[in-house]
This record gives sequence, C-alpha cells and structure tokens, in this order.
Amino acid sequence: MATDSTLNHDELYIEGRWTPTADRIDVTDLTDDTTFASVSAATPADAEDALAAAQAAEAEMRETTVVQRAEWVTAIADGIEARKAELADVIVREAGKPISSARGEVDAAAERFRRAAEEARSLKGEYIEGTTEGHEGWRAIVRHEPVGTALCITPYNYPLSTTALQVAPALAAGNAVILKPASKTPISAAILAEIIVDAAEDLPEGAFGFVPGRASEIGDVLAGDDRIDAIAMTGSSGAGKHVAGVSGMVELHMELGGNAPAIVFPDADLEAASSAAASGSLKYAGQRCSAVSRVLVHEDAHDELVDRIDAEMEGFEPGDLFDEETSLGPLISHEQAEWVEELVEDALDRGATLVRGGSRSGRFFEPTLLADVPQDARIVHEEQFGPVVAVTTFDDEAGALEVANGGSLGLDAAVFTADYDRAMRVADRLEVGGVRINGAPSHGLGDIPFGGTKDSGIGREGIGYTIEAFVERKSIIL
Repeated sequence: MATDSTLNHDELYIEGRWTPTADRIDVTDLTDDTTFASVSAATPADAEDALAAAQAAEAEMRETTVVQRAEWVTAIADGIEARKAELADVIVREAGKPISSARGEVDAAAERFRRAAEEARSLKGEYIEGTTEGHEGWRAIVRHEPVGTALCITPYNYPLSTTALQVAPALAAGNAVILKPASKTPISAAILAEIIVDAAEDLPEGAFGFVPGRASEIGDVLAGDDRIDAIAMTGSSGAGKHVAGVSGMVELHMELGGNAPAIVFPDADLEAASSAAASGSLKYAGQRCSAVSRVLVHEDAHDELVDRIDAEMEGFEPGDLFDEETSLGPLISHEQAEWVEELVEDALDRGATLVRGGSRSGRFFEPTLLADVPQDARIVHEEQFGPVVAVTTFDDEAGALEVANGGSLGLDAAVFTADYDRAMRVADRLEVGGVRINGAPSHGLGDIPFGGTKDSGIGREGIGYTIEAFVERKSIIL
C-alpha cells in the first residue's frame, strides 16, 4: 500500500488511493473559534466503494500472519510517536483539550498499538479431546479467524486514543477496517490514516478505508450493510441504539453513555473523596463517559464534603489551551454548553444550592458546584458531559444504591469508604460495568475491561478483549 506524494489531511482513503471530494466538512479551532482545517465528506457512493474494497480484501487479510500484523501495528505506533507534536496540536484545536492532556492522549494511542501487537502474539488456539460417550476418540483443534470487516465509529472526546483502541485490535486480529471518525474531530484520525498507510506498506489494497463524513448521510449505509461483520462504536446511548437497530447480525462492540455516581459514606477519607470528585468531574470539562457525573454523599458528611470539593475546584480554571498549566477548556460545541446549562438550571429550579460557577459564555461553561441537589433533578439521572459537580444526599446504604442504580445508564461508579466489607457489598450491587474503590473511575490503556450495562453499551473494550470480539473460533474436529 504505497503512499501518494500529494498526501494531506483532507482526502478519503478507499481502495488503496487518496481521493478528494467536492463536499467538505469544516473543523472549528476551539482555541479561537475559527475554521482551521477541513476534510472531504464521503458520500453514500464513497461508503459503498469502501465496503466493496474491504470485502474484496478479506481473503487476503485472512492469509496474513500474526507476525506480519504485529509488525504493522508496531510500525504504526512508531509513526504516531514520530508525529506526536503535530497530533497534540491538532487535538488541542479540534477537541479543545489542554496541551498536557493532548500529549498524554498521543502517548496512549501509540501504546495501544504496541499492546495490540503483544496481545495478537498471545492469542492461542485450543486442542480438545472428546470426553462424552461416543466421542471418546474425537480430537478438535479450535483456531481463531478474523470476523471479516470491522467498522470503527469513533468519538470526539478522545479522537486519537479511542480510535487506537478500536483500529489497533481490529487490524491485529486480521480484519479489514473501515474508519468513520466523529465529524467534529476528524483531523487527528486523518493523520492516523496517513500513518497507517505509510507504516503498513504491504497491507492488502482495500483492507483499510478512511471515510470521514456526516453520520446522517453515510452512517446507515455503513452500519446497515451486510458486508460489515463487526462494529466498534464509542458514542451516546441514543446513537448506539440507532446503530444497533440498523446493523443486523453483526458483532456489536459498543461503549456508550455514562452517568457515574461517586458514593461517599461517612467513614470515607473525605480529602481523597473530594479530590476524586473534583478531578473526576472536571477533567476535559467533564466530557468523558467515565466522568464522575454525580456525587452521592451520606447526609452527615454533606456539608464538609461540599466545602472540600469547593476548595479542590480552585485549580480548575479556563485558560490558554497551549499553556502547560491550563486544566480546563471549552465544551465541544455551543449546543453542548447549552445542554449543560439546561441541566444546571433544572437543578436550581428544583432547590439545589449554587456553590460556585453556573454561567455559560459561548462554548465555555464555568466549573460548577451544586449542593443539596434533589434526587429528582435531571442532572442526577441524565448524562451531562460538562464541568459540573452535582452533590446529592442519602441516608442509608439501600437509599444510596436506589439512586445510583436508578435510570438507564450503567457504565461506571465509585465507592468511598473505610469499610472493606461495605465496599465489596456495594460494588456487587451496583448495576454498572466497573466500580472503583476509593478513587475516581479509571481504566488505563486497555488492560482492564471497560464497558457498561443497560443503555451504556454492549461488550467490553480493552486491547485483548477487543481482539477477542473481532475473531471467531472455528472448531476442526478430527
């Protein structure tokens, strides 16, 4: 797969060729609200071409070896690291992420490709002897085969590292890959596409497709096509339900919306709890599925915890996104800022106390602390994706679980207590995919399975776990 000398960030990559289109998607620079780049917008016909090319490449991809695929993803990791400064700059601009966080995201993306090589090498088959009556002499070899073509639908909030978490395992497992990035943040994905093309020179033609475009125009064309065998998606619960509805009989691998509760019992280390609540709620302005979205504290500790969270929030202030000290940036869009404002106003209307913040200016929403939030406030049950710490109370363990398990989302949770038995008991009863004890939800680079229950997703992300989802087991019986 050779590199075109005219390579740039504004073309599709289909059938082994870079191709511009007449229609464009402009990308806003969140540092100054101007347009700093654009990408070609794929049409339904382009999506069809990518599907046909991927299907044609499946047979050749099946013949590739683990060693060959491990070399590809390792070379891609090297390419990411070589373009770290450029990628970090783009992530700051298109995602509004402070530079220190953007650099960390680039590092995480490279490491995820490296780990995909390790996981692919460790994927082993099985040898099984028959143990049931009449099958005593049977022998079975169970081998792993790629599912075929994987569609990767990636989010705006981690436009490079989450893309790596999908694309790296899909390639390492031997699948053809079609990458559809978020329309708000497609430039980092475009650079990754360039890196893939450069690094994996012997990747079969058509085995990788890059098709940025508007979901309303090409989303159903891609997700609803029988040539897609697996879909990896990170996004909202509503979008995930739609994709699941049109996709048919495919492997679905979805990490969707979250509304993580942090449950703080009166015996907890309130200093640690307040620090985790502030950072867990405000990191990347709260635009994370695993963000602490609501703090549930025992009524006896409410006032002290609120005071401590208020003090912790002093360090979170908007600033120049290229300043190493800046910890808070804008929200991805004016619409998202308006959504957060709507949830805050609803809580205040219902009787919550505004301790700090609460105001919106364009895409920026002040770091906000709400105390005494009524349990019927929308912010207690709906995903906010904003820099708001909403504190509500409970009077006993059963009440805490009732609030925490209320609603349709079940991605993450945190429990703060000095009582080991209570921590494990509450963790067992929380209806979520992951529980952090005495800390904010965190999932690392992909060595811990990450995913949710209810409307928060299907399956579990993680380098090895995603590879498992992108292969099929074939039993050959002797």
